[in-house]
Amino acid sequence: MEWSECEYKDNGIDSWNEVNLIYSAALKQVQTKMEVLNDEFQHVHRYNPIEHIKSRIKTPESIVKKLKRGGYESTIENMIKYVNDIAGIRIICSFTSDIYRIAEMIGEQKDIKILCIKDYITYPKASGYKSYHMLVSVPVYLSNKMVATKVEIQIRTVAMDFWASLEHKMHYKFEGDAPEHIKAKLIECAKMVSDLDARMLSLNEEISSLSTQQEVYS
Repeated sequence: MEWSECEYKDNGIDSWNEVNLIYSAALKQVQTKMEVLNDEFQHVHRYNPIEHIKSRIKTPESIVKKLKRGGYESTIENMIKYVNDIAGIRIICSFTSDIYRIAEMIGEQKDIKILCIKDYITYPKASGYKSYHMLVSVPVYLSNKMVATKVEIQIRTVAMDFWASLEHKMHYKFEGDAPEHIKAKLIECAKMVSDLDARMLSLNEEISSLSTQQEVYS
């Protein structure tokens, strides 16, 4: 399902200040949930799947540019309806297995509604980009109403995040028209990142297996 096909409901938001307030509140909710789940995982399994969390509210300038690229007028209504990453949170973990574990934990939260999923790990972009994207809706309770608010969640490994940061820099440096040899080198690096992630996951599983055996026989 494409982001644009996701359910939308007009909640009567009519100013940028209110947009900023509501989406900031939604981000706080999701980030707090992730921190609590990470703490619980440490308590139960003695392991933290989440390395760190980044969050941001898209600037008005970036939102207007995105609306223009889509052929939409710069209105609050279009902003809420068509720009699904106004509130964005990025969860960085160590291993690819953690990505799906975290996504599963998010899906089990009763007050988080999953609208769309894009698995760029199983199906990478042509550029080599890998990440797991979830578009979710969380309830933000104000004094006089509840606003179902969209938050885009990106989950990726440290290595994937490092690669994506360089791709993002390249995209803006060359305004989306990078030299072919640069694109080729970036794709090559993406393959190296995938290989590194696979090797690190395999090594981690071997270490865990040996540690379990030592505990059994100690």
